[in-house]
Amino acid sequence: MTSTLRMLLASVLAALSTAAAAQVYHVAEMNATQIGALDRARTAVILTGGILEEHGPALPSGTDTFMNEWWTQSLAEAIVARPGWKVLRFPTIPLGTSGANVFGGRHVFPGSYTVRPETERDVFMDLASALGEQGFRWIFVMHNHGSPLHNLMLDQAGDYFHDTYGGTMMNLPGLLLGDTEAARARPAAAMREEGHFEVHAGMSETSRILFLRPDLVAGTYATVPANTADSPADAARIARAPGWQGYIGSPRQASSAYGAREMRERSALFNRTALAVLDGADPAQWTRLSAVAFKDPVIDGVERGTRAEADRIAQAQRDWLKRHGVK
Repeated sequence: MTSTLRMLLASVLAALSTAAAAQVYHVAEMNATQIGALDRARTAVILTGGILEEHGPALPSGTDTFMNEWWTQSLAEAIVARPGWKVLRFPTIPLGTSGANVFGGRHVFPGSYTVRPETERDVFMDLASALGEQGFRWIFVMHNHGSPLHNLMLDQAGDYFHDTYGGTMMNLPGLLLGDTEAARARPAAAMREEGHFEVHAGMSETSRILFLRPDLVAGTYATVPANTADSPADAARIARAPGWQGYIGSPRQASSAYGAREMRERSALFNRTALAVLDGADPAQWTRLSAVAFKDPVIDGVERGTRAEADRIAQAQRDWLKRHGVK
């Protein structure tokens, strides 16, 4: 290929990239006229979530946020690559419920700033109402967080949107889309240290943040001991032990290369699912995490504890309002 041809190809690719980017709109930057002009039938709204949750001694509280924002950008680009389609992006919503710290019964834990389950559901139902009233019909939520209760709240908000406005609203990370090739190809040594129930701040999440934001990963990740768990019961036992540092698995097995592969492969699963829905696929064909996870008695017990703590906080808030005559 000649240098002239390479330059021409680069110019074409740059023009195509710019055209695609122009179809991804940020609602905070738009005025009412611009938003009103969007074709509701061919505009997908993406609501990005980001729970603030402890991720052990090495990872930032916004670990899930960074992943969700990266996946949102990838999804937006995949949608607008289709002729005539546009994406309306919302600012990240920093709310989530049932942080992993509750696995050990620790409802007060540095780094976790969560809301009550009903609060999270109300926020997403309110946004669903506003978007539905304005005629939007396609909403994808990108709110990765492993708590079944968290995912149930988002699923209920999506069901409300469908039943009330006839549209589709689905939390893509809350679907059981299968393991990535990267997860299936983990080295045997990593599997021995990780176990089969690495759910929080272990090799996988540490690898992803090493890829996305290595500047925010403390170097101690490479020296902390493994917390090997093969089941929810193992994870709960580890988390309830004195001195638990807030992670399950083996962060020291992490690598940026593994994180990049996992992020890209998981992104491909999300994108393929969303595009299939836009093409008419029935969202009900995908199994939700919230539909199966509560069947495990340990997980169900953990989430019952979350609900009990949320009820305690709600009662304290109601008592304060009553004392001050606030309705």
